[in-house]
Amino acid sequence: MPILCSQRINMRICYQSLFHFLFILMVDCTPPEDPIKCSSGTRNCIITNTYGMFPDRSICREANAAYPTSEDEIIQAVAFATKSRKKMKVTTRYSHSIPKLVCPDDEDGLIISTKYLNRTLRIDQSAMMMTMESGLTLRQLINEAAKAGLALPYAPYFWGMTLGGMLGTGAHGSSLWGKGSSIHDYVVGLRIVTPGGPEDGFAKVRVLDHGQADLEAAKVSLGVLGVISQVTLKLQPLFKRSITYLIRNDSDLADEAASYGNQHEFADITWYPSQRKAVYKKDDRVSTNISGNGVNDFTGFQSTLTIELAANRALEESQEATKNGDGKCSTSRLITSLLSATAYGLKNNGLAFIGYPVVGYQNRLQSSGSCLDSLEDELITACPWDPRVKGQFFHQTTLSIGLSNVKSFIQDVQKLVDLEPNSLCGVELYNGILMRYVKASSAYLGKQEDGIDFDITYYRSKDPMIPRLYEDILEEIEQIGVFKYGGLPHWGKNRNIAFDGVIRKYRNAEQFLKVKKVYDPDALFSSEWTDQILGLKDGLEIVKDGCALEGLCICSQDSHCAPSEGYFCRPGKVYQGARVCTRLNSK
Repeated sequence: MPILCSQRINMRICYQSLFHFLFILMVDCTPPEDPIKCSSGTRNCIITNTYGMFPDRSICREANAAYPTSEDEIIQAVAFATKSRKKMKVTTRYSHSIPKLVCPDDEDGLIISTKYLNRTLRIDQSAMMMTMESGLTLRQLINEAAKAGLALPYAPYFWGMTLGGMLGTGAHGSSLWGKGSSIHDYVVGLRIVTPGGPEDGFAKVRVLDHGQADLEAAKVSLGVLGVISQVTLKLQPLFKRSITYLIRNDSDLADEAASYGNQHEFADITWYPSQRKAVYKKDDRVSTNISGNGVNDFTGFQSTLTIELAANRALEESQEATKNGDGKCSTSRLITSLLSATAYGLKNNGLAFIGYPVVGYQNRLQSSGSCLDSLEDELITACPWDPRVKGQFFHQTTLSIGLSNVKSFIQDVQKLVDLEPNSLCGVELYNGILMRYVKASSAYLGKQEDGIDFDITYYRSKDPMIPRLYEDILEEIEQIGVFKYGGLPHWGKNRNIAFDGVIRKYRNAEQFLKVKKVYDPDALFSSEWTDQILGLKDGLEIVKDGCALEGLCICSQDSHCAPSEGYFCRPGKVYQGARVCTRLNSK
């Protein structure tokens, strides 16, 4: 969730004697639960995300939930809350955002779900425009467009996100071509329901079209402007792609990374720093006359037996508890070699992988998420991150670094690996560091310059006071990206410290805040969290014992780490401006 909406792979390790091997199960799974759980109809509700927990481990308790099925019902919900002066937030079908963007401040608030706002309303084939409700999932969008001979040119890699959710968090795929890879840069119109005065019936529908300045605020809204009801996208004729993965040594990655995105339209790079390898995706449009009906069924988004997930998690917990970096490296090498052998889930002609290139239509290659398919109601299988089972539980650091700084950032990470060769094997268990290309956007809270989005997924303990193996290396990478190179955090991912002072990095932040004040003058769609990341309120850091372990603070004293476990607050190894939790003894 979410990617999730990111690329990650669970440790699919089956115990058989003492040998662990990766295997892929062709089975269905139980879709994630609704993130809203109410004890009395649509009252006395709890809201969380698809991972079951926010960065500060809170669960938001609210009084009411609404499930509108049309724009008229959105208007009714917003009018009721506005007239009653209730705080409001919008949530999606699966709620893949990691930060708590969906939490109102008080227990008398209202959660508005877009779960049933999932229809395609109009398709204009000649103009190549498609109008949809905001709760439509990416998978539905892709498939409906393809039926009309159209394609969304770029998209996130996981199809469980909704259109409104992608706009709210600035979700993207990978490309520097055309307008770039962000979904919001293909928006040519939208309708948004905001609070209104008595003269408006306490709710107002604002219709924004291409060329209107306010559209640049609404395209990446963080959910603080109102409820997006409809979105119109400019699409392209359906086309084919050809994909080949190339494995290379990472010795020249720092030099190659910035330019590789200009060589191939859908290029990305998966980096395994501890293995000193990088996997380059050679991915371009090809003529529709070229044969091939390839499918992308990315391994990390496939169904997994829950007993397998539990075994994988137990193995990783054991490696963490025993500080077994060598064990993590052995497991990661096995996983990545088998992923490579199976082409990361690509299938020629929809059946199996038989060789590169894999050629197919855009709608079958651009995104995946088969673990969402089944309607089973028993948790025999699940998406790997489903909180109802013992499976993946992780942090994600996802930062966009400007192309001018990419070389230096990669070199700094490589210096850390030189000092601690096993330090990023734990990241490689989640398929390494995914590097996606992003382009500067006109959206007020969109990307500020062309860059690379570095997506880093790593182990998170169920106990917030237990430090992770190589805690200091991961914290230093985070601080190098955020502070040394001014990286922009993905709005739908990251720990608290990545958002520290973030609004000052956006040239048009003031214009966004002006639109926010007009659309929601009483801040009914705001919360303490959104006010903090927008610079309207202090207190983003939560300073307490152990706070640095969860990214709630940057350590300034030993108690912010885990001194009883041998972890103390110290300067970084490469970036002296960093303050990280370093293990100083063998405990």
